Amino acid sequence: MAAPEFLRMAAHPLRWQLLTELAGSDHRVRELTERVREPQNLVSYHLRLLRDGGLVTSRRSTFDGRDTYYHLDLDRCGTLLTGTGAALHPALELQASPAPLSLNGVRVLFACTGNSARSPIAEALLRQRAPGIKVTSAGSRPRQQPHPHAVRVLREEFGIDVSGRSPRSLDAVRASFDHVITLCDKVREVCPEFEGTHRPVHWSIPEPTGYPEFVSTAAEIDTRVRHLLPVLAAAARQKG
Repeated sequence: MAAPEFLRMAAHPLRWQLLTELAGSDHRVRELTERVREPQNLVSYHLRLLRDGGLVTSRRSTFDGRDTYYHLDLDRCGTLLTGTGAALHPALELQASPAPLSLNGVRVLFACTGNSARSPIAEALLRQRAPGIKVTSAGSRPRQQPHPHAVRVLREEFGIDVSGRSPRSLDAVRASFDHVITLCDKVREVCPEFEGTHRPVHWSIPEPTGYPEFVSTAAEIDTRVRHLLPVLAAAARQKG
């Protein structure tokens, strides 16, 4: 009997390093090359294997179309891991642990360019999932008002009302944050450093246009927020 797919994909030392790096943030190939200290052609080869195996996805950068961001599909990894234990013995089937519901005092900033779509969606969804958390969002070039599709998708899909919210500038939130997460490739290049922040995290998410794109974008952000909760909890435990 062949080994389960996740074991075959993750057992290689370099692929495990790449999975570990991508578990924390989206990255470009050259960044992964620097982190794992291996040649770019070798890193690209193993990224292709991970992508073909459905563990990693890729997107062209909206800042520089010559760049590609890689993203780890944590839901896919979780499904494969669950099957991996069960393939050896039914008693080893993994059970998902519930995400923490309260992260009082943890400070999170979401940033994108206009602060009218992706970052306010992330702010609203994290606040809904983690009551008591200190979360805000801002943009490098804030728009005049939230995008109407962002307001609609939060109301209709998640029951959240942000109609009275105004976009904010990154210059206006010069506070300290435990975590800073950029959601667009352009703002990643200009986002200032904030005091007290753990290693910055990047989510490479294209700007949505029509309402169907807003629905899929909000769903992706909600998945990423759900995966973020245990990370925030672990960092809070280490800090406290």
